[in-house]
Amino acid sequence: MNILETLNMAVATLLLNKQRSGLTMLGIIIGSASVISIVGVGQAGQKLALEQLNSLGPNVLFVNPGAKDTRNMSIEPPKTLVLSDAQAIASQVPAVAKVAPQLNLRDLISYRGRNAVELVFGVTPDFLTVRNYEIAQGRFFSEPDLQRNSRVVVLGPDLKERLFKEENAIGKQIRIKQESFEVIGIMKPKGSFLNTNQDLVAYVPLTTMANQLVGRTSPYGTQVTFIAVSARDPNSIKAAQFQIENLLRLRHNITGEDDFNVETQKDILQIVDQITTGLILMLSLIAGISLLVGGIGIMNIMLVSITERTQEIGLRKAIGASERDILQQFLIEALILSIVGGCFGIFLGGGVITLIGIASPLSPNLSPLAIIIAVGTSSGIGLFFGVFPAKQAAALEPIVALKRN
Repeated sequence: MNILETLNMAVATLLLNKQRSGLTMLGIIIGSASVISIVGVGQAGQKLALEQLNSLGPNVLFVNPGAKDTRNMSIEPPKTLVLSDAQAIASQVPAVAKVAPQLNLRDLISYRGRNAVELVFGVTPDFLTVRNYEIAQGRFFSEPDLQRNSRVVVLGPDLKERLFKEENAIGKQIRIKQESFEVIGIMKPKGSFLNTNQDLVAYVPLTTMANQLVGRTSPYGTQVTFIAVSARDPNSIKAAQFQIENLLRLRHNITGEDDFNVETQKDILQIVDQITTGLILMLSLIAGISLLVGGIGIMNIMLVSITERTQEIGLRKAIGASERDILQQFLIEALILSIVGGCFGIFLGGGVITLIGIASPLSPNLSPLAIIIAVGTSSGIGLFFGVFPAKQAAALEPIVALKRN
């Protein structure tokens, strides 16, 4: 028998038991769909993380207080960075273009009975440039506002909507921690980053924040939560990191472990990649269990099929079919079940990805890599689990097979 005849016979045999063939493929379908969905969503998550990191600002670095290990273990962030550190970086580091220190607070913000407990960021005028923000309405505060400790505030678009609805907010007075502030501007939408809605934030001058809302919390000067730094260009990022670390070690008289750490977008992206890759691998292994169960199901059904078709096998061998012919037919049947199951799994996984794209901010796509993995794995499983029953069928003696009922 040639391969085409064997293929036709295998297809005809499977079609005679459509329901059983469909149930046999179910494990492969579910496993393949899981792999497709997991890889697609994982890649979409990595893409979204990259877009959010790029939205932080061009060539940006973050100077955080405390060593990395200290920050991981401590509930309360260390208070080792002050405003004068940011000023020194701006004036003494050649590779730096702009510096934007930031002091964070979460407190009650209210306007005429409408209340919201949200983040308040104390920042400087260079915040817009360093962090790549834009004003949609009004203005951002200026250097004189910083010097005079002005009680002015710029609102994120979502916070403006929550407090003012359709009302014009410019020029109105809101209260932050029981202090009155004049609204002078509204930000353009920025979206969320690391579970923080950047549009649900109020921005005030850093000096006003430190002197009138937070108070002096560091013995070395005006404390800042972190310092955002914009390098002159992408090629200057490493130089800026090196120069900032050397400057702060001198300023803080450090001889041992640093009391700060400098992170670049690349560092953060590597952490995100490690987390998402780990999750993808873990979930793919779970999906692989479904494929394994599907393979065992194929082997089980093929063994049952051999028992049912013993006399057929004996008759075919009696009229001249070789062991190779029998082996080939049963292997092809197993491969058809696994490949067709894998294809249905691709369609199901594509549907799941589409629904996820509609219901979430992710934009997952049907990955060619995931398709290759799903089809290749399902085919390999079908072949692997089909070998044993195929060999068992091929080894049957014609006379013995014909005598079985």
